[in-house]
Amino acid sequence: MTSQQQLVDALTAEGALPDEWRDTVTSVDRGLFIPNRIGDVDKAADPEEWARLVYADVPVVTQVDDGEGDGPGRPTSSSSMPSLMLDMLSLLGVQDGHRVGEVGAGTGLNAAWLAHRLGVENVSTVEYDPVVAERARANLAAAGLPVPVLTGDGMAGLPDHAPLDRLICTCTVRTVPYAWVAQTPGGRIVTPWGGSFHSYSFAVLDVADGVARGRFVGDPDFMWSRDQRGRRWAIADVYHRQEGEKSTTPVDPREIDGDADALFAIGTQLRDAYPQLHHADDGSGEATYWLLGDDGTSWATVEYVPDRTHFEVEQHGPRRLWSEAEAAWNWWLDQGRPTRDRFGLTVDQNAQRLWLDDHLLPHCHQPNGTPRHADPFLLRRRFDTEPHR
Repeated sequence: MTSQQQLVDALTAEGALPDEWRDTVTSVDRGLFIPNRIGDVDKAADPEEWARLVYADVPVVTQVDDGEGDGPGRPTSSSSMPSLMLDMLSLLGVQDGHRVGEVGAGTGLNAAWLAHRLGVENVSTVEYDPVVAERARANLAAAGLPVPVLTGDGMAGLPDHAPLDRLICTCTVRTVPYAWVAQTPGGRIVTPWGGSFHSYSFAVLDVADGVARGRFVGDPDFMWSRDQRGRRWAIADVYHRQEGEKSTTPVDPREIDGDADALFAIGTQLRDAYPQLHHADDGSGEATYWLLGDDGTSWATVEYVPDRTHFEVEQHGPRRLWSEAEAAWNWWLDQGRPTRDRFGLTVDQNAQRLWLDDHLLPHCHQPNGTPRHADPFLLRRRFDTEPHR
């Protein structure tokens, strides 16, 4: 039977197990936090396959479609890839005696690791989904690490357990709530951060004098905070559309899609629309680049054809999504193609602000009092005329 030691050995071979976490990972059995049934694999019927999945460095989905059972099978809770968990904990930089709050209990394994390292009395976690929260409580109790698991909105933090030295969030957020900053004075916040266009970064923020400030690292792929998800709709939903506004562009959309730094930079401005590049399956080399807005009505396409210098564009809805993406691309080029590590985030009691090399990006102000899905371009226009699962 595959065992926890095999997971330890795998992580060691990958160079993914820091010395300070070795005893914890060795001592806390991941199998106690994984349900007996994983997709089509049942522990009773096939214990070897179940153990192979549990004790490998892979994520294990533990809930789909918010547990409602009649959706498309979208993952909504999981046990994350252990090496990614360790990356995140290394960024958190915990020390003996630290008090840590976690947003997003999931299976409870991350809280268990923290409790083993720091003591149960120094760790608390909050989970939005009551069913997931109850399972995490049971898992933690079975492991002998009964961390308090609160049920509620993690965007409010853990006020009854503050002040904290560290706060870790295990779901992606668009806006870092100021409640987290207020509850972590002089500490550190680590969270997956992004928007619909690009959501694959950790924000690592240090708090001083009521302000959190830091930069972006890593390449995580986490599920969204339940109340900060964007609208996801299928390309098929717009095939019956009305005809859009047509134009051309000299920008090859494949250049955008293939450059991680460009995707991040454009994503700082186009935070509520998501891209999909679809290659033709007829051997022609052609491709269609789609942009679908979270508003459910705006879309754009760019038709790539080999050997052309300009490409057909079609845009529909209240926004011109390709025009916004192209403007952001040209801005990124004008800045000298800055890499992601040159961007940073500041959160105070009034706003979430993005910056490049310490220069504020005015179009990315996001006041904490605005709706979480507010369009940053609309916010920019408002600021020009008037003065954040």
